[in-house]
Amino acid sequence: MDVINRRDTVPFTTKDGSTIRELLAHRNSSIRRQSLAEARLAVGAATTPHHHAVTEEIYYILDGTAEMTLDGETRTVGPGDAIAIPPGGRHTIRNTGPQELVFLCTCAPGYEHDDTFF
Repeated sequence: MDVINRRDTVPFTTKDGSTIRELLAHRNSSIRRQSLAEARLAVGAATTPHHHAVTEEIYYILDGTAEMTLDGETRTVGPGDAIAIPPGGRHTIRNTGPQELVFLCTCAPGYEHDDTFF
């Protein structure tokens, strides 16, 4: 059984500019076809607009408020919102609130730098 606590993970910066902690992925568990990460963006920060050719993602907002843009449509999102990002969907998220934005990101297949395109 793989049980990974957030405090035992090492944060890293993805190609799009967010800082993530992989909670479960092929790099640290028996999971092979998806990944779960906690992502954080500082006040006023945004990810670089990008897409993934193969990977589909789900963002789930835990803390903070943001503007999520997907294929030209922008919506305000906050705690409790889940956002579906299909493969090929050009997207960015911008922290618009007064505190750090914290969200979960699931990827299937699991996150890889090589599937991030600008």
